[in-house]
Amino acid sequence: MDLRSFRKPSRAARISVYGTALLSLAAALLIWWIVARIAGLPAFILPSPAQVAVRFWKALIDGSLLGNSLVTLMEVLLGLLAGTAAAVALGYAIAKSRLFERLISPFLVGTQAVPVIAIARLLVIWFGPGTFSKVLICALTVFFPVLVNTVVGVRAVPKPLHDLMGSLHATPAQTLRYLELPAALPVLLGGLRIGATLSVIGAVVGELVGSDRGLGFLVNVARGQYDTALVFVAVFTLIALALTLYGAVTFLERKFLTWQEVNS
Repeated sequence: MDLRSFRKPSRAARISVYGTALLSLAAALLIWWIVARIAGLPAFILPSPAQVAVRFWKALIDGSLLGNSLVTLMEVLLGLLAGTAAAVALGYAIAKSRLFERLISPFLVGTQAVPVIAIARLLVIWFGPGTFSKVLICALTVFFPVLVNTVVGVRAVPKPLHDLMGSLHATPAQTLRYLELPAALPVLLGGLRIGATLSVIGAVVGELVGSDRGLGFLVNVARGQYDTALVFVAVFTLIALALTLYGAVTFLERKFLTWQEVNS
């Protein structure tokens, strides 16, 4: 395909996508309002959208929402970075050695059979309810999907390209930098999309198990006080956080993988 034929999505197409998202959000809010109005349930069971909005503003003004959100965001970002770095390093080693894969695979698969809530309780007992245990839980949650995608991406590099690098007397470091990493990047970023959303789950699970800060802690406090509107506020904030991280990874894909669109 001629490079001149490559065009970014038009402004009208982007407006159409955003408009559809806003319409679906408005429809969901309308259905929520109708159900809350018709059911006539008390606010501690099902608050209306207006009550949640008022509680959101109150939590924003008193600083509880922003402070706890920043704590969770820090845990998520640190866990995402640590889990991704470890997964890429170990995934590359597994992709390059079948023997190493056979030795370590049973342990990796076994860890995925254990519910994250059980691991979270152990980590909080071992390392305390501080930030480190939450970061570790996030890292473990992110680790496996990024690991699998790293292995798949590195092994998907065509053998003729490896032969070409060998004919050019490329060092292993040069092969990694100029061939394997760029070729595996689409699959790796796909795993990072999953990991970015799962990292939020890991942080919240850790905070629910034991913490005195964060959005999970805010959910625990609100639940104990039957402040269901505040629970909704915390949940919606977590959704916004996960969508932001997902969007950040999508932005990285558009930035670093433009060659895919050009060659498609």
